[in-house]
Amino acid sequence: MLTMMTMRSPIGELRLYAEADELVGVDLPGRDALDGVDRKSDVLVRTAEQLAEYFAGERQAFDLPLAPRGTGFQALVWRTLLRIPYGETWSYGQLARAIRRPAASRAVGAANGRNPIPIIMPCHRVIGSNGGLTGYGGGLPIKRWLLDHERGWRQPSLPGARSALRT
Repeated sequence: MLTMMTMRSPIGELRLYAEADELVGVDLPGRDALDGVDRKSDVLVRTAEQLAEYFAGERQAFDLPLAPRGTGFQALVWRTLLRIPYGETWSYGQLARAIRRPAASRAVGAANGRNPIPIIMPCHRVIGSNGGLTGYGGGLPIKRWLLDHERGWRQPSLPGARSALRT
């Protein structure tokens, strides 16, 4: 059974999804909600706590049971996202080379765009080969906010973002 809970964050309201004891999704603000039972499970509470620590600048890596749903190729790309260090970025080409598919930059980009657990599996850390920001499921302002936050900017700016974290 799919369970869900919401939490407030500096980038807006996040919806967290779990099945059994594994995290299967994080919806960024403005995304359509999945059908799930609104109930706080242990993994959802731990996810909200760890995300709150991340947004407070107290956490750089997550320790959660992840179960993203996707193809074998997507799963490979998503696992590799976890290797991108906090505060750093890789290009789509670097990510393609990391999975030993150097000609697959576009396929890597497509898989990255379907990441069901953003922030925790840090697809926001992937940028264009020219260093520019490229698409992000939550929108480029949120991607910029997350990257600025990780680079240690004391007060990243995102118009309309809430500053209080509440679960």
